[in-house]
Amino acid sequence: MNIVVSGRHLEITQALRSYSEEKIGRFEKYVSNITEALVTLSVEKKYRQKAEVLLRVNGVMIQAESITEDIYSAIDEVTEKLEKQIKKYKEKMKDFRKSDKKPMTEAAASAEPVAGIIKRKKFAMKPMSPEEAVDQMELMDKDFFIFANSSSGDFNVVYRRKDGDFGLIEPVK
Repeated sequence: MNIVVSGRHLEITQALRSYSEEKIGRFEKYVSNITEALVTLSVEKKYRQKAEVLLRVNGVMIQAESITEDIYSAIDEVTEKLEKQIKKYKEKMKDFRKSDKKPMTEAAASAEPVAGIIKRKKFAMKPMSPEEAVDQMELMDKDFFIFANSSSGDFNVVYRRKDGDFGLIEPVK
């Protein structure tokens, strides 16, 4: 597993780097096919320490973030969140194997920002069912997810409603 530790408004010391690598390296015993782990540690204002982790597992992205007053506790908290998400991912993979479905795949990359756009991401739009898109959205811990519908071929959006259910947006033909 390739672990990349970077800092925003924070100098990454050797102690921070080794602590992060040790915590993230533990996930290899849960899931052996983690290809990359991107750890971003940042300081927002003076009292907000933020740890973000993005794991790439078989093309699926698992993401978590935590904000605390101490960077080490933020790293601990984000690893706890990731552990729960990895367990959920492994359960879903077991269900896919039992039902002979193919596992979901997704890839993302950040690009340089353009004037007025704060953050830009590119996703490979692999065809998937709305149920698979909901699973991917939950693994990424987001409120919405854009995907290519495998049955219609159109781009759709699944989103989390305020009541906890999910919604699906489909284009009109």
